Amino acid sequence: MTLSKAALVQAIDRVTLAMERDFDELNAADGTLGDGDLGVTLTRGMRAITQLKDDLPDDLGMALMQCAQAFTKSSGSSYGTLMATGLMSAAKALKGQTEFEVAQVSDLVAGARDKMQERGKAEIGGKTVLDSLDAVARATSGLDDKEAVASAAADAVDQALEEFRQKPATIGRARIFAEKSIGLDDPGMLAMQRIVKAAAGR
Repeated sequence: MTLSKAALVQAIDRVTLAMERDFDELNAADGTLGDGDLGVTLTRGMRAITQLKDDLPDDLGMALMQCAQAFTKSSGSSYGTLMATGLMSAAKALKGQTEFEVAQVSDLVAGARDKMQERGKAEIGGKTVLDSLDAVARATSGLDDKEAVASAAADAVDQALEEFRQKPATIGRARIFAEKSIGLDDPGMLAMQRIVKAAAGR
C-alpha cells in the first residue's frame, strides 16, 4: 500500500487543526516544565506549512523539505528546530519519490528519531519526544497496512506517555525540575502524541 502527496496534505490539515485545538493545553504543559510557548511554536509552524501546502511538489522529498524550511522560519525554539530536523530526515529518505510504501513508516520515524537525537544531544529513555518516536518506530515495524500502522502509532504514543509519566525528566530544560516532573507528562511527548494521532487520523 502506497501513500502520495494527497495523504501528506490531508495529514497537514489534521495536524494543523489539532495544534490550534490544543494550543492552550500545550502552552500550559510547557509552562510547568519549560518556557510555556510550545503551543505557540507548533501552531505557528503548522500555519506556515498550511500556507504552502497547495503548492507543494509531487516529489515527497522536496515537499517535506519545504515543510521543514517553513517550520524553521516560523520558530527559533528548540522544539521547532527538532521538528524541522525530523522532517528533513524524512525528506532526504524520500527524495525523488512521488509515493512511498506504508511499510516505510517505521524506518522514516526511526531516521527522524536518530537525527533529532543527534541534534538535541539526548538519549532514549530521558523522557523526551525521542521516546515517543522510538515507541512509534518499534510499534509500526513490519506493518504494511495503512490502518494497522495508524492504530499502532496512535497506541504507541499513548503508551509512551503512560510509561514515562511517573519517571523524572533527565534531559533538556525539564531536568531542572527533576522530582517535580514525576507524575507530569513531558510537554514534547504530549505534543508528539497529538501530532501522531492527528496525522494518523485518530
